[in-house]
Amino acid sequence: MIKKCLFPAAGYGTRFLPATKATPKEMLPVLTKPLIQYGVEEAIEAGMTTMAIVTGRGKRAIEDHFDISYELEHQIKGSSKEPLLKEIRDVITKCTFSYTRQIEMKGLGHAILTGGETLIGNEAFAVVLADDLCDAKKGVLSQMCELYKKYQCSIVAIEEVPKEETYKYGVIDGNEIEPGIFMIKDMVEKPDPKDAPSNLAIIGRYILTPDIFEIIRTTKPGKGGEIQITDALLTQAKKGMVLAFKFDGERFDCGSIDGFVEATNHFYNKTKKVESKK
Repeated sequence: MIKKCLFPAAGYGTRFLPATKATPKEMLPVLTKPLIQYGVEEAIEAGMTTMAIVTGRGKRAIEDHFDISYELEHQIKGSSKEPLLKEIRDVITKCTFSYTRQIEMKGLGHAILTGGETLIGNEAFAVVLADDLCDAKKGVLSQMCELYKKYQCSIVAIEEVPKEETYKYGVIDGNEIEPGIFMIKDMVEKPDPKDAPSNLAIIGRYILTPDIFEIIRTTKPGKGGEIQITDALLTQAKKGMVLAFKFDGERFDCGSIDGFVEATNHFYNKTKKVESKK
């Protein structure tokens, strides 16, 4: 039912300077794959075939990654290194990629509007923030798509975080209508711990209905002078229904150095376990 996934990828990645001075943060590798490829593979698993990527200056490496490199393929053809390209070849053949640029950094809401207006159209779609790397038996987007089939409304993925860390996230308040599923009644962007309505934090996975575009267009800048998707979603929740979903799986904040190292160790150990069973 949902065929398109939007990847906001125009940010500067300043927490990883100088590594991100000339390399997009979405291209930082966890083991041998860049962060954004993990997100694309999660979207493909959920049945999505169109990847819409919002980029900016200095992000050409993302486009090059999801393209055929004829020179490289010719160089390693027939060698022991050729199988190393199998995964990315499979990704390229299973979906199409389209790109647009966010000229100014005006927040996540603005990035979604920029990509949505040109690449999505009048249909429900998913959003993945590549910084949030998730590992789950069934992908987080696959879990959310199942929920969308039932409720046909916008959905945000959430997880419990320590109360003292709520200032890093959008935080929801809502009524639990099923185990792990909340009907949102309030959302606050990066609240002080003492003002947070709960410890249920939004992570970088969304399913959005197309009416969100008109809502974003009329949303005034909020926290940090940016157009916040949380503000737009709260408006949508008041007009209809927006759900928060406590997903089954593990999430790593690869926008931070600590989270990036944790993710690398996690996937390395996971790979070693698989190899040891062979």
